[in-house]
Amino acid sequence: AGTCNIIIAKCCTDSPCLLSTSTIILYSRRIVFQVLIGLGCMTILLCSFLVSPLLKRSPSVSLRRSSVKKLPTFPAHNNKNNNITMISLDLLKKQNAETSNALITHWKDSADFLKLAQYEGDLTIRRDEEDGVKLQIGIDFAKSKGVIDPNYVPETYVHIDVLGKTPDSVANEMLAKVKENSTEAGSVIVLCGLSGTGKGTTVAKLRHKLEAEEGKQVVTWSNGNIFRSVTLLAVTWCEQNLEGGAFDKDKALTKENLQSFVDMLSFGKFQGNYDTRIHGLGLDMLVSQVQNTELKSPKVSKNIPTVAEMTQGEVILFAAAAVETMGKDGLFVLLEGREQTVNYVRTPFRFILELSDPSLIGKRRAAQRLMADALEKVPEQASEEEIFKVLDASLAEMVKEVP
Repeated sequence: AGTCNIIIAKCCTDSPCLLSTSTIILYSRRIVFQVLIGLGCMTILLCSFLVSPLLKRSPSVSLRRSSVKKLPTFPAHNNKNNNITMISLDLLKKQNAETSNALITHWKDSADFLKLAQYEGDLTIRRDEEDGVKLQIGIDFAKSKGVIDPNYVPETYVHIDVLGKTPDSVANEMLAKVKENSTEAGSVIVLCGLSGTGKGTTVAKLRHKLEAEEGKQVVTWSNGNIFRSVTLLAVTWCEQNLEGGAFDKDKALTKENLQSFVDMLSFGKFQGNYDTRIHGLGLDMLVSQVQNTELKSPKVSKNIPTVAEMTQGEVILFAAAAVETMGKDGLFVLLEGREQTVNYVRTPFRFILELSDPSLIGKRRAAQRLMADALEKVPEQASEEEIFKVLDASLAEMVKEVP
């Protein structure tokens, strides 16, 4: 204010005007104050421009990049994965494609998961190739015996790439094809594909859609239970006829014995439902009642490959007759298996599931193993943090299996 008054007095003396002294002082103070503020700002900017080079050369005031500490980064649960995927207890309990897809997404950048997936994928493909070779040997053997027609040609298969598709959309695609070409009440739908392409999940979706949405009566068929039934009979024969009861393929799997074992199997309606009956060598049971007990016992499981190689033709014909019976009775039969065996089932509805990205086979298998292992270990009411810890521990343990 003192500075303003000095300037105003000087200006009024040098430049007289007609305004009153009080008015002059009021307006003049405002003008002078604004001028002073402007001069002050210009002075500060000039000083900054002149002093800045000196500050840059001064080590005591320089801010070096190396002296600035970075904020810590917190990795995701895996320590090798920066993806955040929510995996609740309810999702883990589903144990389905939704669960495995969530785990694959969560671990998509995890070196440990990719290593385990590569290992599982290689094992699966190699096992499929080995099984295919053994299966073909059995088919060729059956042809040489005259059990199956060596010139048989199946109907054309429809190939479906399941990459990026949900089991629900794959099932819809298959049913659309069936509806286009079916005029009968029942049908036989054949589904093939390598392990890991989602055959089991797709069959489950097909069954749900046909039953719940269209009111159809549906049965699923697997040749595996017939092979197991014949194996059970062969093992039982050895127990009853050989000293020590050990399985001996040369003595048990003669042409006469094999025909006898197959004759002990019958397919039809039992207790109101279609089923396979095992009746012979003191056994009398329905497959549906023992498929998860006697038919999966160690003595059966370890001898299935040997028995299956010798009985491909007989089982193929048994299965073909069974599914044809059910289809003609108005049922929808879902038949999952390998091409070499299901080729001999007459039906126009044949599908092969494929994956254009074969790495997903191993990722799915790895995810399936991890989610099953984690479900056994997580406590009830587990939080997502606890679930992640269990999953990561399972992954760390399983990856040790990889050579």
